[in-house]
Amino acid sequence: MATGGKEAPKTTRTTYREAMREALREALRSDDRVFLMGEDVGRYGGSFGVSLGLLEEFGPACIRDTPLSESAFTGAGIGAALAGLHPIVEIMTVNFSLLALDQIVNNAASLLHMSNGQLPVPLVIRMTTGAGRQLAAQHSHSLEGWYAHVPGIRVIAPATIEDARHMLAPALAVPDPVLIFEHGSLYNTSGELPEPTGAVDLDHAAIRRPGNDISLITYGGSLPKTLAAADELAHDGISAEVLDLRTLRPLDDAALARTVSRTHRAVIVDEAWRTGSLAAEVSARIAETSFYELDAPVERVCSTEVPIPYARQMEEAAMPQTADIVAAAHRAVG
Repeated sequence: MATGGKEAPKTTRTTYREAMREALREALRSDDRVFLMGEDVGRYGGSFGVSLGLLEEFGPACIRDTPLSESAFTGAGIGAALAGLHPIVEIMTVNFSLLALDQIVNNAASLLHMSNGQLPVPLVIRMTTGAGRQLAAQHSHSLEGWYAHVPGIRVIAPATIEDARHMLAPALAVPDPVLIFEHGSLYNTSGELPEPTGAVDLDHAAIRRPGNDISLITYGGSLPKTLAAADELAHDGISAEVLDLRTLRPLDDAALARTVSRTHRAVIVDEAWRTGSLAAEVSARIAETSFYELDAPVERVCSTEVPIPYARQMEEAAMPQTADIVAAAHRAVG
């Protein structure tokens, strides 16, 4: 169908999971240095089904099942990157990544800088994050902010199907290690993926909804709830702008300053715990760069400071919900 003399862009209906799988498929096809390794990524098809079918398509040299040792296979990925390959390491959940913390922080993040640029580590580490699926405390936390604290790595959080499809390729081109956090609640979400699309920018946040009265700042799995809150606020006559951070390290300070200068109020939505959170860092940067633009204190909507419970009603009560975001926005608007 033509619109205004131009053909409407073609789209394909897909899911976040399928978009991630297609991104992996594209990477494996386009560069023989790329391979995927991790627990159950091969025969089982990945703990969350992202790599389903890739073993049959690319073979065991490219899709490598590993033992249950995050430290060992993350270290193997670092070694492969140092040898000139472009490994993609899948860690089942962010909680399990703590078993590889020494490898990620003391080795992967440091080697390029400690070697004066002689030892790049072109490594991508994917992991699932977040709660909302009744997997209890050992599988449900949001620790992205911990990694966003560490120099030498880039931290990204694709929140949309388009970002899930197109963030992997530029991540593989970065000489520093890149950590990709995929929120478990997003895998089944579906939508239209434009074809073709431009390269996804790893350096800048994205406005997902324009607005004038308040800025709702979020990332990852909290984006759908934040957009739903913006819809509710619109019914109350409040125009909310939704900013998706996308890249958590480095943060897009200019985008934060621009959105606050437009709306003069901000609510930060972060599924991590409030104390020492990424939300705290974003709030501090707004205060440093845009204090005189603010007409109200910055609000933060975070998870309750408890290990994420198993029982559904308790889990939902512990996590930021749309109603919490709406209430925070009303406080800020007054």
